[in-house]
Amino acid sequence: MRLGVIATIGKDWQAAVERVRIAEDLGYEHVTAGEAWGPSAIPFLTLIAANTSRITLGTSILNCFSRTPAVIAQEFALLDQISGGRTVFGIGSSGANVIEHFHGVPFEKPLRRIRETVEIFDTLIAGERIDYNGEIFQLNRGFQLDASQPRPEIPVWIAALTPASIRQTGEIADGVIPIHWPREHFGSLRDDLSTAAAAAGRTDTSFTIAPFTTVNVLDGTDDEAKWQDARQILWFYINRMGDFYWQMLVQRGYEEEVVACRDAFAARDTPAAMAAISERMIRDLQCIGPVEEVREQLAERSASGADLQLIYMPRGNVAEAARQLEELIA
Repeated sequence: MRLGVIATIGKDWQAAVERVRIAEDLGYEHVTAGEAWGPSAIPFLTLIAANTSRITLGTSILNCFSRTPAVIAQEFALLDQISGGRTVFGIGSSGANVIEHFHGVPFEKPLRRIRETVEIFDTLIAGERIDYNGEIFQLNRGFQLDASQPRPEIPVWIAALTPASIRQTGEIADGVIPIHWPREHFGSLRDDLSTAAAAAGRTDTSFTIAPFTTVNVLDGTDDEAKWQDARQILWFYINRMGDFYWQMLVQRGYEEEVVACRDAFAARDTPAAMAAISERMIRDLQCIGPVEEVREQLAERSASGADLQLIYMPRGNVAEAARQLEELIA
């Protein structure tokens, strides 16, 4: 069972870095940071790279709209140098609300933009001259990335949910970062990636399936509140994060819960919307229970095909986070 952590910087960057150092010492393999409408992930990951020695680090995710492919390559070339070749480029489209109303960029052709960004990124990181004629980017002056870097290839993981995005991920990437993915569907996800890779002529390709994994440890203290936390994150993604997430959950067998949740949300009945998220749905998508059961659930998800499960950094001060991290990986 391989585990990583999803880190946030919060108000105390020193404490945030210390939590990651503790995770590294305990055997967590990967740390990832996103940004959405929060702080930039790259400076935070640079701090982590300079203060760790083994743990791999990456973005989950950078969107493909707010930076050019060249800027992303510039950032990752230096980050890979600082970390000694430990980076993973995690990319996705984000959603229309964030892209258009936070960044002010039209949310157009997200799948195509991901493809072109990855292709340009790979070329520049490989040290090759760029001569690229795409639907979005036309780059014809033969520029090369002028940077010292430890390797000519950085793994690319894509936050993919839709069938078309999963198929494209199999064609161009090295891994996938699903969220709220049912444990019984990791096998079919790998099959879909492998099928797409073969159709694209990629041979001997292995993929890292690195799902975001929500964990709630029940210990007799505020257990009902933790069940509500489990419902809250699903409620948010179903109702407040565009169409991708709720449509994926419908496709994966949760139509009854999703429809009831969205109907109640539209009626401004938050308690009913929360109640619509069933225990079955939570247990399929998350890990919840006493710590021994949570460890078993993580192991079951691993055996089902989740290569590297990314858990949210535990709450609390550094000592409390360390205790919880140790309990989960023991």
